[in-house]
Amino acid sequence: MALSSLNPSNVLGELGRLANWFKGDCLTSEEFAGLPVTEKLENVQLLDKYNLRNPSKGTLYFATTHLIFVDHEMRKETWILLMHISTVERLPITTAGSPLLVRTKTFQSVFFVIPRERDCHEMHQTLLRLSQPVHIDELYCFHYKSTPDDLPKSAGWNFFDIQTEYQRMNVPNDQWVLCTANKDYELCDTYPSEVYVPARASTAVLLGSASFRSRGRLPVLAYLHHNKAAIARCSQPLSGFSARCMEDEQMLDLIRRANPNCGYMYVVDTRPRINAMVNRAAGKGYENEAFYENIKFQFSGIGNIHVMRKSLQKLVETCEQNTPTMSSFLSGLESSGWLKHIKSILDTSWWIACAIESGVSVCVHCSDGWDRTAQVCSLAALFLEPHYRTINGYQALIEKDWLSFGHKFTARCGHIACDGRERSPVFTQLLDCTWQLLRQRPEAFQFNERFLLTLHDHVHACQYGTFIGNCEKDRRDLRLSERTFSLWGYMASHLNEYKNPLYNPKAHPDTLRPDLTAQSIRFWRGMYCRHESGVHPREPLGDLLPASVEHCSALDHHINYLAKRINTFKNLLSRRKDDNNKDNAIVNYRNGNVNSVAIEAKTEELQIDNKFIYESGGSLSEMESANHDHPLKETSANSQSTKPKKIPLITEKLDASLPASLALLEKEVNTVALDWKSVKNVTECSCSTPLDHYSRKHHCWGCGRCVCTRCVRGRSPLPALASARPAPLCAACSPTSPPPAPPPHTNIN
Repeated sequence: MALSSLNPSNVLGELGRLANWFKGDCLTSEEFAGLPVTEKLENVQLLDKYNLRNPSKGTLYFATTHLIFVDHEMRKETWILLMHISTVERLPITTAGSPLLVRTKTFQSVFFVIPRERDCHEMHQTLLRLSQPVHIDELYCFHYKSTPDDLPKSAGWNFFDIQTEYQRMNVPNDQWVLCTANKDYELCDTYPSEVYVPARASTAVLLGSASFRSRGRLPVLAYLHHNKAAIARCSQPLSGFSARCMEDEQMLDLIRRANPNCGYMYVVDTRPRINAMVNRAAGKGYENEAFYENIKFQFSGIGNIHVMRKSLQKLVETCEQNTPTMSSFLSGLESSGWLKHIKSILDTSWWIACAIESGVSVCVHCSDGWDRTAQVCSLAALFLEPHYRTINGYQALIEKDWLSFGHKFTARCGHIACDGRERSPVFTQLLDCTWQLLRQRPEAFQFNERFLLTLHDHVHACQYGTFIGNCEKDRRDLRLSERTFSLWGYMASHLNEYKNPLYNPKAHPDTLRPDLTAQSIRFWRGMYCRHESGVHPREPLGDLLPASVEHCSALDHHINYLAKRINTFKNLLSRRKDDNNKDNAIVNYRNGNVNSVAIEAKTEELQIDNKFIYESGGSLSEMESANHDHPLKETSANSQSTKPKKIPLITEKLDASLPASLALLEKEVNTVALDWKSVKNVTECSCSTPLDHYSRKHHCWGCGRCVCTRCVRGRSPLPALASARPAPLCAACSPTSPPPAPPPHTNIN
């Protein structure tokens, strides 16, 4: 799906400003790969840290949605989505020009050297404005128009329903019921309109508990296990040093009693204990153990959003080292603390999952209950529930625990200009933790690494409205389902790209048991270093296996086709001629001509082997069909006269499904490629689109070449396949296919 033109007023204003300062270096308005390009800069250098002595030289295009650098000599393109830009930094001027460092939210660092200092300054200011719109209505999703052959705007918005998800957990039931008090978001404006609470909780208890919790986020049901143990979530209490709330105490007791199989429950505070104690000075804090009966408290020590933001910054700096050594990389990775944070999140999630599996309910909170709480609640459910390890299940988990329960995506991802201290890689850590489990237990997950990377990139891209806003109420107020496209609709039409070939639903039918030892937590190179052009990793197994499976499938269908044709020709050779069909058109498969002949009158002198004489001779015996010099054959004149001198022509009624000549038959057989080119070391598509290890490569079933996503859009049945299913074809093998969409660079994935 290609990105098209964007026309908010601020973008047009900035593009108008660009026209004033490009001067002699610019041309008139044009298009590049289908995107409107207002201006461009020539003689710009792109530095590669692996090849600093030979920088790329080319043209820098400024499109409405992308910054595009094209090295015409090397036929290399670098696309940067404006909404992906995280920081733009001007460096000290050099003899070659003015350096400009652009970092993206997808961990791509691009180092431009622009010839004129003024151009660099204007580019710097413009990119800062366009990468962070002031108003949410200026985001790209509100102006994005899908191409006609894609899904309608409504597709995907109805894939998830919170009531359906809870019904899958057998809720409502005798212990848990749907609460209507938040129908208009009056109880808590950052919660979903439909929340599930203990059946015995009165309205007074709900209101009292909400007033005692930060942001009104009272304890509600997040997940119910089949053993009746539940995960509830909330925010920190407004307890201060001595405050208490009887309704809140009753609420937690009702959650405990909703599980009849255990007489106590846990309250897990995901913060370090010292942080929770500091919050007491602000009138917040944590539950006083003396006021809550039959409840055990547990602190987990996960850092706050500021710690995580600084940790990621250090990790990015480590990955950006110009000449990294093993020592410098490992020390930088250690000092960032990133893997330590990933492990702490997984440890807490696994602790909760173990408690639920043992039949004990757990109530989870952090400060406001929308960051660390979302992480551990969703990961605990991922451990416990195989459904959440499928593609649809993982999307439902995000919808329930993140979107519905108010994770602040717009603030945390920096969709619009706001306080930089609100930005934090909370959702990125969820994906990283999921990847750790996927790497350890690939057979347990229906999705692959590309699925996680696609989610990460689209959360920041703002091309779809799925992740816009900070809570469910925000999304309803913005009418996103009416005004924007859904990411789930797009991904549903590309499911084959996200399926894990190693998935086996029977491998882990119950709880997924991870290995959380320190040496088992790995650095995710596919996320944080995927744009490194100087490193050439092996092709991922997740791409090689589907290609092999597809190739085997194509060959199986081709074998079935050949078997069908062989049976047809066998029947033609052995079938008796029907005199009643003498006026019908017949096909001579011996000489490839279509003739109209009278079968009873037309015969031809043919030199045919004895086996065919025996099979087609009717009344002739095996001995009569033998050669005249056979030692057991009589040489009498009578016996010689019994051998026919004329053999019937191999004919059959003309069938529309059969080729009329050998030339057409050969052409039909060759419509399927037997040999496919390996995906390894493929650097460029036939359309000149560069392909790297991260690019999705497709095989054309007609010629066997590796092509990009744009070039494999054509699909049609092939005559040499015993299947009516349309096969992927490139433009050369599918001349009747519609023109390809703009290059895949115009999409973020």
